[in-house]
Amino acid sequence: MTDPLLTIRGLSKSYAAPVLREVDLDLFPGEVLALMGANGAGKSTLARIVAGLGGPDAGAMTLDGVAYRPAAKHRAEALGVQIVQQELTLLPTLTVAENLFLDRLPTRFGLVRFRTLRRDAVRALARIGLESIDPETPTSRLGVGEQQLVEIARSLERTCRVLILDEPTAALTSPQVGRLFANIARLKEQGAAIVYISHRLDEVRRIADRISVLRDGRLVATRPAAELSLDEAVRLMVGTNPSSEQFRHARTPGAVVLKVRNLSRGDRVRDVSFEVRGGEVLGVSGLVGSGRTELLRAVFGADAADSGDVAVAGSPPTRFRSPREAVKAGVGMVPEDRKTEGLLLPRSIRMNMTLGRMAPYRDSLGFLRPRRERGDAVEMARRVQIAYDSPEQPVEQLSGGNQQKVVVGRWLLREPRVMLFDEPTRGIDVAAKFAIYRLIDETAARGAGVVVVSSEVEELMLICDRIAVISAGRLVATFARGGWSEEKLLAAAFQGYTNRAEMGG
Repeated sequence: MTDPLLTIRGLSKSYAAPVLREVDLDLFPGEVLALMGANGAGKSTLARIVAGLGGPDAGAMTLDGVAYRPAAKHRAEALGVQIVQQELTLLPTLTVAENLFLDRLPTRFGLVRFRTLRRDAVRALARIGLESIDPETPTSRLGVGEQQLVEIARSLERTCRVLILDEPTAALTSPQVGRLFANIARLKEQGAAIVYISHRLDEVRRIADRISVLRDGRLVATRPAAELSLDEAVRLMVGTNPSSEQFRHARTPGAVVLKVRNLSRGDRVRDVSFEVRGGEVLGVSGLVGSGRTELLRAVFGADAADSGDVAVAGSPPTRFRSPREAVKAGVGMVPEDRKTEGLLLPRSIRMNMTLGRMAPYRDSLGFLRPRRERGDAVEMARRVQIAYDSPEQPVEQLSGGNQQKVVVGRWLLREPRVMLFDEPTRGIDVAAKFAIYRLIDETAARGAGVVVVSSEVEELMLICDRIAVISAGRLVATFARGGWSEEKLLAAAFQGYTNRAEMGG
């Protein structure tokens, strides 16, 4: 039998409470080990320790039979242990090429050889399916999905004995996922070992050789992927299988609450028009870079549109110049990146929940009424099912799923007429996903119009009444429930790029 490439014995780690509890794990050359578990189960903590981003409180590791305890990430990388983290680590002010080869830029006599850098970057981007991106593009101009692919490309360009992928496909669509899996297969053939952390059960069954499940910091099972059913995996992770939950789609839509007409922003949003009625959930599907996020940001005023207008609940058409104007008109938005755009991480759950809505908590003299503010925050935390110790607990201490519930809860306190969700379940576990689905459904049930952007077609098909498809910045098709299929949605997603190629632009 082949000896393990990486062994983990008795690994434990605590912060305010235990996060990992005496974890034993073996990783073999040429295999993909999927690591699954609810948010807060300890998956990312385990990955960070293996990658040199933190140390254990107890336990030991070996790499190829030699004691292994990297003091820093660069020490682990030097030994061939690479990690692509769930949270992006690219430097936004640098170009794509510079981010790809930041610590090993090609130089001569102390000067960067930019022609060589560009050539190497083009090759690295092509490997992961980003041939269309100019390596000299500032990374800040890329969408989250494209940045995630750049992160993956950077790791694939290094010597790789162990590759840890933490939710690598959270912002990717099927073609990009397929390209990633092809690269994983290549690494397996070369004898590398891959730790694949994901909440996407179908993906895990497709790519993994074995599946290990963590719950509350403990390893509860490791089984061959072919022997672990999806229902059993979910049961091991969260104790129950929430996939049987049903969502209401029998509501009669009300009046139009959001009317978007001929909205454009550069070449990312091109003359887009659509309507959403009260009580309706409209999904927006499309490939990475298709303009989905840019569309929502233009509607919300986070990015200024070049032309077109937006009308909310019968109000005169306008073009929001800032999110403040959109919020005042009754529009709310849960952004794609909750940590940088949706939350004040060091601040309390209470403050994040009531942020931007302080008027109800002040008396006639302008003094804060903390008891009422705290009461509303606690009630909303109960309503959205946040697991927390205290309303004064910093949000940064919560799991990703609970952080997302804080963002959603803040908007539910405001009761907007229109609610925009951009990748609302990115990077959260199965149980938290279904909690977010319920909140989206409840938002529509009270009469709001809801728009959901998601890279997961299955997610949109589960929760939406209609699905609009964006391709190359244009809205190319809209499907009603019962009239869509994965094949139809994917074909529409490519339509704009096919038309552009045929027109030579």
